[in-house]
Amino acid sequence: MKGKTIHDMRIGDQESYERTVTETDVVLFGGISGDLNPAHFNETYAKETMFKGRIVHGMLTASYFSTVLGTLLPGPGTIYLGQDLKFTKPVRFQDTIKAVVTVSEIIEEKNIVKLDTIAYNQHGDVVVKGTATVMPPK
Repeated sequence: MKGKTIHDMRIGDQESYERTVTETDVVLFGGISGDLNPAHFNETYAKETMFKGRIVHGMLTASYFSTVLGTLLPGPGTIYLGQDLKFTKPVRFQDTIKAVVTVSEIIEEKNIVKLDTIAYNQHGDVVVKGTATVMPPK
């Protein structure tokens, strides 16, 4: 199985991944990453924060971009070179997140593609945005 090569992609090509974030997702991500911040795990603590309740790890939400890049666009064989991120709104438990990845620049001579990465919640609010830099399969 091989993803799209640089010659298969065009500016504006787009793919997405959608998932409802569960308690299990957060517990597993916290365990795997070691990020056990009480903002994600302790409701009593989290109620006293600016978010007034527990929130999902920002990096868990951002990992959905990796899902798109590694499986859909460009897909299998893609190497992630970089990602900038801006977290614009908190993600709550049971939010449905749609991660959208769009080709924004193709640097053919270096086999590098830049993609806009934007994640929305079920209300259409942007929760994370940024730019990914990848090397698609040859």
